[in-house]
Amino acid sequence: MRQLRVTLVQQPLAWGDAAANRERFAALLSPLAGATDLIVLPETFTTGFSMEVERLGEAAGGPTSAWLIELATRLDAAVTGSLITAQGGRYFNRLLWAEPGGSLRHYDKRHLFRMAREHQHFTPGGSAWTTSWRGMRICPLVCYDLRFPVFSRRRAELDYELLVYVANWPAPRAYAWRQLLMARAIENQAYVVGVNRVGPDGNGVPYQGDSAAIDYLGQPLAEAGAGPAVLTVTLDRGRLEAFRETFPAHLDADRFTLAD
Repeated sequence: MRQLRVTLVQQPLAWGDAAANRERFAALLSPLAGATDLIVLPETFTTGFSMEVERLGEAAGGPTSAWLIELATRLDAAVTGSLITAQGGRYFNRLLWAEPGGSLRHYDKRHLFRMAREHQHFTPGGSAWTTSWRGMRICPLVCYDLRFPVFSRRRAELDYELLVYVANWPAPRAYAWRQLLMARAIENQAYVVGVNRVGPDGNGVPYQGDSAAIDYLGQPLAEAGAGPAVLTVTLDRGRLEAFRETFPAHLDADRFTLAD
């Protein structure tokens, strides 16, 4: 396939209520069956961004994992988003990537948001990875990762056409969110999709959304604004490849090695 249909799901979240959030998302997404290829949910979409990890942490392979696989199969689309995950006595802000038929991968958020003390409650993840889905290579990341361009830099060992960020990015820093999404797209000559939540959380922190799909020139293809939204955008791999051929800035990029 040369085109990928991506659905951005920008919604409020029921604070600390995983079952309610799963039920609501299932109903909301049901009409998308056969109409999209990739569905992107927000960060910690089952609970909201909370440090109550002992109370809210879900065991690895728990009900949300099964729910995502069932949803992906029923809608015939990959589905991704993150949740608080408990494993081996530790807690992770874990992005799950589910595909129809039962395939499930995960990425644990590498950069933990110390201003909310996330680093005191969660264990950081390792390297980013890419997956090929319906003809497009995709790198899924989580929220605060957006501020660290070296980590997600497109290079030989991390090549992709699409960067995806799932987030709970508060309203006071909305301008930074919008600008950083555009910067990641321009510097990597790649599509970027960022999905944020809306509404106040259980701690009174406000979120204004601004979910967006950005093209390789940094131009918005779709913008969700400040309210609940479900937007589907079509990304064209052929146009991206043609641009990279005519403007191969990546050939002049600095080589580097990431240290743990």
